[in-house]
Amino acid sequence: MRTLRFLLQKEFRQIFRNRAIVTLIFVMPVMQFLVMPLAADYEVRNINLAVVDNDHSPYSQKLISKVIASGYFKLTGYNDSYKDAFKLIEADKADLILEIPRGFERNLIREDKQKLFLAVNAINGTKANLGGAYLGSIIGDFNADIRMQLVQQPRFSQFPVIEIVTSNWFNPVLNYKVFIVPGILAILVTMIGGFLAALNIVKEKEIGTIEQINVTPIKKHIFILGKLIPFWVLANIVFTIGLILARLIYGIVPIGSLLVLYIFIAIYLLTVLGFGLLVSTFCDTQQQAMFIMFFFMMIFILLGGLFTSIDSMPDWAKLITRFNPVRYMIEVMRMVILKGSGFRDILPHLAAVSAMAVFLNGWAVLNYKKTN
Repeated sequence: MRTLRFLLQKEFRQIFRNRAIVTLIFVMPVMQFLVMPLAADYEVRNINLAVVDNDHSPYSQKLISKVIASGYFKLTGYNDSYKDAFKLIEADKADLILEIPRGFERNLIREDKQKLFLAVNAINGTKANLGGAYLGSIIGDFNADIRMQLVQQPRFSQFPVIEIVTSNWFNPVLNYKVFIVPGILAILVTMIGGFLAALNIVKEKEIGTIEQINVTPIKKHIFILGKLIPFWVLANIVFTIGLILARLIYGIVPIGSLLVLYIFIAIYLLTVLGFGLLVSTFCDTQQQAMFIMFFFMMIFILLGGLFTSIDSMPDWAKLITRFNPVRYMIEVMRMVILKGSGFRDILPHLAAVSAMAVFLNGWAVLNYKKTN
């Protein structure tokens, strides 16, 4: 224990002497945590819409007004022909074209039906799909309003009517910040712990101090613990700062127990730090370690369930996510903070990251070679 204490003193002094590392640990995560939830907005707004109104009737004007008043669309063109509107799509000035045919109002009143033409710029698939769905929903509401005006409803309906009332659990107003902030905090803690741990041993190799440590009678597991514990402590501090900022800035207060959250984060950080230390035992330069960690971090983030639902992934991707620690971290963050899940609910996730922690740290100890 005395040897470990001296190693920890050395590591903390070495960390806080380097202002760049201190900035990386504390300032950058805070700035990212303030900016990313505001920029990573799941709601698609300001969809550029070009309208071709061949009818110029009160009904067509009412439909256009209803679309623009929804707040999702921005009218960028009011054209006389489809050819002119299509030029706006080619110039990336329009995302959708809504063409209203001649006789729109007359056919609605006399024939009780009318078709509209909708063209979607599908270069941006997400914006195209959501924009088309939004516009279809608005047209459906407009159609229902017109039917209520034109059709005289009987006193008692002849057909059964089903009324659907939705209730959103855990996020009643569907605020995307409540959904994405816990996930972003999980990603930031993972990046801080993983990258710094990966660069630590490699830095000792580059500056030559690793040779001095290797000739000392320090056991390998003590050396690995001396490298792991400081960043484990600092990552917990960053996690605590993130929880405070989430409450002060975004108004997100964990419903579940903080003790459950910290128990999981303690084991999870052992997994992430163990992976970073394992990478550092294979690398000789910090550049190599950075490239390898960047490769794995991209996989962890993209297959972690932050931006894409794991349930919608193909089967081979779902299998990979079972070995992705970030996936379990994001799920537990949302379970505890939003649902108020307890210790029993997160046991499967805790067992998975515990197994990963034992495997990765054990491999790092075995792979580190002391040479005299």
